[in-house]
Amino acid sequence: SKRVSLKGTWALLLGMSAVGLVVLLQLGRVAQLVALASLALVAAYPFMKRITWWPQAWLGLVFSWGALVGWPAVAGEVEAPALLLWGGAVFWVIGYDTIYALQDREDDALVGVRSSALALGGKARPGVALFYLIALLLWAAAFRTVRVEWFALLGLLPLALHFAWQVATLKPDDGADALAKFRSNRMAGLLMFAACFVIGTA
Repeated sequence: SKRVSLKGTWALLLGMSAVGLVVLLQLGRVAQLVALASLALVAAYPFMKRITWWPQAWLGLVFSWGALVGWPAVAGEVEAPALLLWGGAVFWVIGYDTIYALQDREDDALVGVRSSALALGGKARPGVALFYLIALLLWAAAFRTVRVEWFALLGLLPLALHFAWQVATLKPDDGADALAKFRSNRMAGLLMFAACFVIGTA
């Protein structure tokens, strides 16, 4: 659309890279190495829609990498809770990005682009439900490694109810509804943050 000039694009890229470098330099050595390891995943992502029916899974690996960086930034090393948090986030991303991809199924099929929404076909709703369930189980396991009390898992209950609402009311053939459900994951992220905050400070 040429709404941004080439010079402006380069300025934005260099500016964002500089900010990223400043952040990277504030981290400890382990967190720095983990952060740098994500670059290969990020670089490969744009090609995934041509290679696999599950580009959403690759997106999950990339988008969730922050859990693997944040934990060693505080604890000094990558530990089991970080891996479990990351794994749960990966499946959450697969779930909500599958919902997003429901809007584009016809266009993707026409141009030969692959997606989890196309791979699941008429089973999109149970597929999303399964991804969300796996996410919740992995997050529950992460919480258990930090707090052994069973009632600590109640922190995930509001999020579980939100996921259940998304799945129960999802209309796979309604693009507007799919977009609304996708956007509702902002609330899911807030609920997960609240659960982690309660577990971490209780």
